[in-house]
Amino acid sequence: MRPEALAEPLRRAIGERYLTYALSTIMHRALPDARDGLKPVHRRILYAMRELRLTSSGGFRKSAKISGDVMGNYHPHGDAAIYDAMARLAQDFAVRYPLVDGQGNFGNIDGDNPAASRYTEARLTVFAEALLEGLAEDAVDFRDNYDGTLREPAVLPAAFPNLLANGSSGIAVGMATNIPPHNIGELVDACLHLIKTPEARDETLLNYIPGPDFPTGGVIVEPRENIAQAYLTGRGSFRLRARWQVEDLGRGGWQIVITEIPYQVQKSRLIERIAELIQTRKVPILADVRDESAEDIRLILEPRARTVDPEVLMGAMFRNCDLEVRFSLNMNVLIDGVTPRVCSLKEVLRAFLDFRREVLLRRSRHRMEKIDHRLEVLEGLIVAFLNLDRVIDIIRYDDDPKSALMREDWGRPHRRATSEADYVPPPPGEAGLTEVQAEAILNMRLRSLRRLEEMELRRERDALMKERAGLADLLDDAALQWGAIADQLREVKKTFGKTHAIGARRTTFAEAGSLEEVPLEALTVREPITVVCSRMGWIRAMTGHIDLNRELKFKDGDGPRFIFHAETTDRLLVFGTNGRFYTLSAANLPGGRGMGEPLRLMVDLPNEAEIVTLFIHRPGGRLLVASSAGDGFVVPENEVLAQTRAGKQVLNLRPPARAQVCRPVAGDHVACVGENRKVLVFALDELPELGRGKGVRLQKYKDGGLSDATTFTLAEGLCWRDPAGRTRTESDLSEWLGKRASAGRMAPRGFPRDNRFT
Repeated sequence: MRPEALAEPLRRAIGERYLTYALSTIMHRALPDARDGLKPVHRRILYAMRELRLTSSGGFRKSAKISGDVMGNYHPHGDAAIYDAMARLAQDFAVRYPLVDGQGNFGNIDGDNPAASRYTEARLTVFAEALLEGLAEDAVDFRDNYDGTLREPAVLPAAFPNLLANGSSGIAVGMATNIPPHNIGELVDACLHLIKTPEARDETLLNYIPGPDFPTGGVIVEPRENIAQAYLTGRGSFRLRARWQVEDLGRGGWQIVITEIPYQVQKSRLIERIAELIQTRKVPILADVRDESAEDIRLILEPRARTVDPEVLMGAMFRNCDLEVRFSLNMNVLIDGVTPRVCSLKEVLRAFLDFRREVLLRRSRHRMEKIDHRLEVLEGLIVAFLNLDRVIDIIRYDDDPKSALMREDWGRPHRRATSEADYVPPPPGEAGLTEVQAEAILNMRLRSLRRLEEMELRRERDALMKERAGLADLLDDAALQWGAIADQLREVKKTFGKTHAIGARRTTFAEAGSLEEVPLEALTVREPITVVCSRMGWIRAMTGHIDLNRELKFKDGDGPRFIFHAETTDRLLVFGTNGRFYTLSAANLPGGRGMGEPLRLMVDLPNEAEIVTLFIHRPGGRLLVASSAGDGFVVPENEVLAQTRAGKQVLNLRPPARAQVCRPVAGDHVACVGENRKVLVFALDELPELGRGKGVRLQKYKDGGLSDATTFTLAEGLCWRDPAGRTRTESDLSEWLGKRASAGRMAPRGFPRDNRFT
């Protein structure tokens, strides 16, 4: 057979099998059901615990027994996966309303794993029992388990909207879901509003559900309009911050105490990240972090100085670590357990309410069937009490009392038999009691044969008939149905609302404030330092302003090149011969106890490039930059600040030219000197101001290139140091004045041999 003939069947076979796998993942593993908010594994865990009679008021059973029953009876997957799912249902920091009551080590917020299943025990909580309520009353459909030997519920009755109450997350094939937890009391209020006003707008639901309610608390700082849009579309995100407060230590000292951390953030990793920020000095105003947590969260942040603004410190922490996170919302759920769809908040609540109505109708019909059966039995028992002697005769003397009871005509009087010979069997063919009634009479205990029993039976019959009439009215009237659902929801709110131990809202709301753009200086304690950089590029910061002529230690073969006073709040600019500017934070420089660190480890300065100059950034200042080819321009200092290690290209070069000059602009004229020792002075106005470029020609050369350039005020004259180290000033510069790009004249007598102005 040719390969062409096999291509299409193989493609179809692969497609069909992958589609089967994808549907199985979507429906039976990853996405929750909109009706009870559970995935199959969670539903089977709760049902198996119910079958083991692990009620909230009963005893505990080993988790290994529970996971074993789930795996053997309903969920043919790994016991480790089942136990992990059950353990999460017991973690009060992972689910808002725990469905499993765990005894033993079920993990903690630090990220530690639960103990092995043989060491822990579990039982159901009252919240889980509310989800299971009605299973014995035909409230939901049952289906065969994986091997057809048992039956399991396709969905749980769910007395409250568990999908939103506890949230859910999962990754399927080509789709995912991520739903945050909410407050049950608020969800019930929203459901009651939808029952009262089915066409309610999505925006009005925010009056009842302002946002998620995470088990770990925290503060939501997302704007209300963004929350409304997220709930309307089913997609969005929420900014969640830790809860903190300033603790006064007396004598002007203080520290920050964090009492709640964001949802799904592991405390141990959070502390590691904060410690890393301290070590790398990304938040220089933070001195230390301590974990004083016991049963509750208590993280201590110590500022580097008392003068630090707590708001500024926390703003920096929010931007640099997981004290602020963004929780994504993606309400992708299974509608009716079959169709995956991204739903709005209103659609999810509507799906729950429609399901509760279906549960109510099914339970009502089931109850009516039970009442009809009981009424039939009661009618038979009442007949038996009215004809007690005849019933006793039939039971004592008839060979088939059940058939005899069913044939007897109970409307005519009978004489009681004193012996078997006196007993007259009922005539054949006349209908009496039903089979159910006859069976009930035969199963009746002797002690029930008392006079008061008849009165109790009639009282029970009247009560059941009244209840049946109420159920019949309920099944025929939609308004009564929604009223009954509303009453059930109010009872749920009364039980699990604010009065419950965990019913009150934990997550609050606040505005983010204006901490997004905090200047670097605000994050650093202002302290004097002395910056030292050697000829080989090793840089360090000495504490305090030391004598600049003081003798310092350097590596063998190395020596000083740049040394100047600065402060920790300063930013330093490095200009390389490759024409790029690099930015350093003075607070992040290595200490002065050693030899420092290579500057090339702090910025991406290529090995072939050298340092032209190193200086303190002056906001609003201007710089004169020029290449060895004699091209240059003026650039604002604010334009050369680099945000990354790679720096910022400012002076464009064409090899073999390299960056030669970078000086602050101060004055009204420019002085240039070439390698040919010719000096040219021209007006600063002739140079353009650019953000980046090659620039314009400063001086004309036949041979060589530019040695140095500077700016000065013409009226004050041009200064330089002579070979003896004395400062000389040339006031009459008319001989060297000219137009930009001219050749210039030979340097004055006494000009330095290295062709440098300073």
